[in-house]
Amino acid sequence: MPTLVEAKNLKKYFKTGGGMLHAVDDISFRLDEGKTLGVVGESGCGKTTLGRTIIHLLDPTDGQVFFEGKDITKPTSKELLALREKMQIIFQDPYSSLNPRMSVSESITEPLILQGKLDKQGIRAEVRQLMDTVGIAARFENSYPHELDGGRRQRIGIARALALKPKFIVCDEPVSALDVSIQAQIINLMLDLQEERGLAYMFVTHDLSVVKYISNDILVMYLGQMVEKAPSDELFKNPLHPYTRALLSAIPVPDIHNRKKRIIMQGEITSPINPKPGCRFMARCQHASEECHAPQLQKEASANHFVACCKYQQI
Repeated sequence: MPTLVEAKNLKKYFKTGGGMLHAVDDISFRLDEGKTLGVVGESGCGKTTLGRTIIHLLDPTDGQVFFEGKDITKPTSKELLALREKMQIIFQDPYSSLNPRMSVSESITEPLILQGKLDKQGIRAEVRQLMDTVGIAARFENSYPHELDGGRRQRIGIARALALKPKFIVCDEPVSALDVSIQAQIINLMLDLQEERGLAYMFVTHDLSVVKYISNDILVMYLGQMVEKAPSDELFKNPLHPYTRALLSAIPVPDIHNRKKRIIMQGEITSPINPKPGCRFMARCQHASEECHAPQLQKEASANHFVACCKYQQI
């Protein structure tokens, strides 16, 4: 399949009182049409910032972003307006992302009004179609967010993201605020929509069980950097970076007679403000040595399996 989204050496820094915070630092990847890239890592590692920078909710500090083969790193206002129809986002908290003064139909209607391509009758028909697509019953058309449960609120967010018929959606931890049973419903809905509409997802999460289920490829981030990237099955079968191995060891196993051995990370977390060259995981890695003070370049250990570690073959 053709590449839909590509990032090359993407960086996003924020100026703070203590210096430059390296939220996203030299990230590169490709995402094909109809595929899902999972992005995982601890809270604060830059997952959400990466997604928002890709769709220009934040402007990149350096690097390049391509969409459908076109460089969109610095789009004009007219180009950005056109991109908004093709690139959308589903936010983590479905309650705070909805206007409490807007009903279900009004929330879904708003992007269609701003687009200006349909008349009132066409918009009404489209809203009803979208509600049916995401599984919101017609009786909730005039309900407000506080009257709905978390699952229905997130379905509104999905409907709103689908309204302009995008090709790429950033899913910013879309099920983390939901009950487990509702999580499964939303994930299955998103997979059905992907198959029907050929959508490409960037699925940001810290839940490794969810990301394995939904993703084709997985990108592991640590303090703004990509430490490993591989096809989903390959990453779970053969994790190479010490940080990835520690993350996977934390996945619960529902068998009291076959408990998994946890890899407990120790040491202080390196500051993302003006970080020194070298591996940022070094202070918490039991395999660290003098070699790790040098910048860690991405190595292709096997087909489409990249790792930023000079020790991966020795671990």
